Amino acid sequence: MSRYVVFGAGAVGGVIGARLADSGQDVLLVARGPHFEAIAQSGLRIDRPGGSDVRHLPVVQHVGDALLGAEDTVILATKSHQSQTALVALASSAPPEVTLVCAQNGVENERAALRRFPNVYGCLVVVPATHLQPGVVSHVLAPVPGVLDIGRAPGGRDEIALRISADLNAAGFESEIVEDIMAWKRRKLLTNLGNAVDALFPPGEAAERLVDRAQEEGRACLAAAHLDTVAESAFEQRLAVLREQPYDARLAAGSSSRQSLARATGSIESDYLNGEIVLLGRLHGVPTPVNAALQRLANQHAARRLPPGSLDIAALDRLLTA
Repeated sequence: MSRYVVFGAGAVGGVIGARLADSGQDVLLVARGPHFEAIAQSGLRIDRPGGSDVRHLPVVQHVGDALLGAEDTVILATKSHQSQTALVALASSAPPEVTLVCAQNGVENERAALRRFPNVYGCLVVVPATHLQPGVVSHVLAPVPGVLDIGRAPGGRDEIALRISADLNAAGFESEIVEDIMAWKRRKLLTNLGNAVDALFPPGEAAERLVDRAQEEGRACLAAAHLDTVAESAFEQRLAVLREQPYDARLAAGSSSRQSLARATGSIESDYLNGEIVLLGRLHGVPTPVNAALQRLANQHAARRLPPGSLDIAALDRLLTA
């Protein structure tokens, strides 16, 4: 039986690792700083609808200490802006044959991973999860905590994808094999363009209109780049199973970007969400003023360690008209 090494045991990675371990898989977590220390000393607490559990899982602070073998599967669950550092560490300690699953937002991680490893798999991640304090993660849906569809990058299916998907289903997730996984991840990217809005501004109609404008730019850029994207109707139908699950709002803390600001990490993944659209716009001659402004504001906000939801929409208007 192969081992799962979860590199980045935060909100999504922590939930995936705990559920895989519960289903009988051999799991090792890789975590950093106070989160690593809390897991090593007291275990990983999983808050979920209906209660909490503590999982005493093996954990290391550096992926080199995992002693990775060719038969291992690494689930890369760091934020996208942390991928390059993670991949450098992996390349220096893992055999090239290792299986690497990019369970992350954005669409650049698979390209970056393929520069160093041949066996790369994209994963569509729709797991509403939270990580705000060391040693604690939570998921807001039960009994199915989320969707984790998988496919070989940049496309296709094989026996490894079938095995990973089967293991994820056995762990309680909804998982299917998706041959055009990047088309699905591009659709998810469009939804993630609202992460910066959720992180920066209070909720309301003005924020919703802003998300619509960011997504309109995103659709125009993807079309100009001739990049296939799954239809919105198919995407919504795939996620219908999650809307059928009991939802515990007490465990919700907003998007992953909002959680980065809440934890005052000093960084945020907007360069690989809104910034992906900005890049495509510059490459293909499509204006992207809203995404560029959101990217800039999110980075400034994170660097200054300002709290989430503390900007007024007027701040964005001033930036757009500057």
